Amino acid sequence: MDSTTLNNMLHFDPTILEKVARPVIVYLFLIVGLRLAGKRELAQMNTFDLVVLLMLSNTVQNAIIGNDNSVTGGLIGAAALLLLNALVVRFVFRHDALRRLAQGTETVLMDHGHLVTRNLDRENISEGDLEMAARKEGHGSLRDIERAVLEPGGGIGFIVKPEATHGARQREIIERLAAIEAQLARLGPADGPADGPADSAGDGPADSAADSAAPGRLASESGAGSSGAAHA
Repeated sequence: MDSTTLNNMLHFDPTILEKVARPVIVYLFLIVGLRLAGKRELAQMNTFDLVVLLMLSNTVQNAIIGNDNSVTGGLIGAAALLLLNALVVRFVFRHDALRRLAQGTETVLMDHGHLVTRNLDRENISEGDLEMAARKEGHGSLRDIERAVLEPGGGIGFIVKPEATHGARQREIIERLAAIEAQLARLGPADGPADGPADSAGDGPADSAADSAAPGRLASESGAGSSGAAHA
């Protein structure tokens, strides 16, 4: 690597103060802008929200780096962003009022199984968007949902109705029992009935013959014993 290439990588035209100030200003603007835009943008409910976030990152890129493409300038800007974020998070974490102001509070979208239309309209979330989010979490439909909450970070939390959980458990047990019965039905004709008649047919005559011969042997043995006693 020659000196010219190394100089282009490490030398930056703006001052250090400018390289620090640019990402700080963009960071604060995005915090305020996303807070005013609502939690829907963070939730990425549909394609439009995703497109906005992708274009937003490309739009502010030049505002952060300016005309400088050096490695040193990029490292200074990244270090400024990481340091600023650590300070903001630590400071906001210790003050509940500031955390609610910066992040907002949760929004109830469904309560006791009913849609809260006022909150849905305020967050620009339709019933179809909410049902799609429920299916992504593995729920069949909104009829199974007891409570739905839009969190400050953009995620939606669902609480399932007790009867829906009980019904799903019952269906799982019934399916398992049906599978066990199917296995037993496949194993039954091969093992059970085939052995029973064969055993009874093979053992019956032999046992009868042995039982009929037993009295004769006893009579012969008793006669032989009597003769022996007379000779004595």
